[in-house]
Amino acid sequence: MKRALIVRHVPREGAAGYLQPIEAAGYQIDRVDVASADFADVDLCSPDLLIMMGGPMGVYETDRHPWISLQIEKLAARLAADRPTLGVCLGSQMIAAALGAPVYPGGRMELGFAPVQLNAAGATSPLRHLDTVPVLHWHSDTFDLPAGVELLASTDSYAHQAFRRGSNLLALQFHAEMGEDPRFEDWLTHFWADLDTARQCVNALRRDHATHGPGAVAAGRAMIGAWLADLRP
Repeated sequence: MKRALIVRHVPREGAAGYLQPIEAAGYQIDRVDVASADFADVDLCSPDLLIMMGGPMGVYETDRHPWISLQIEKLAARLAADRPTLGVCLGSQMIAAALGAPVYPGGRMELGFAPVQLNAAGATSPLRHLDTVPVLHWHSDTFDLPAGVELLASTDSYAHQAFRRGSNLLALQFHAEMGEDPRFEDWLTHFWADLDTARQCVNALRRDHATHGPGAVAAGRAMIGAWLADLRP
């Protein structure tokens, strides 16, 4: 059986809705938390599929989180070998950094449900399943587009919302996996300061989650399923 490894930067940000298409594609899923004592010994090159999820820290906060530099070093080796890799939110920023692009505060909080704007490349990519579908955004960091990748989607707030390199690398700044996971309530409770920064009403966000969440997850699952079907070993 093929093996997938999910890297969690905080327990409350897991693969959520993406688990279903990953398992349906025949992967046995393992998980590792960056805070665990054995993370330094984890081989990120060997899994058939690597999935790196989100987290509240910034890629540039290496003084506060020593594991960041180690993860980027390991990730760079995997990407150099063109091993199948998916990054979500912080995970996408890690990919950008591992490819040599700067990651930095974007100056504004993008938070709430809204569609991404697909360009011509995005419209023919697995992201086509997200066309016009509101998905969850929750970040204030961004990155320059790495050399050799293809931009797929943007929003008015942040131009670099998704990119790919060939068939095996996909980076997503947004959260199309979130919409039915009960941990969303934990996000609202734990990241309340982000709501204040974005001037978002928690009750309005709960309503949007109930309204748009199931559609976002269905589209996100279709996107990931299509991407997995095109992977090259």
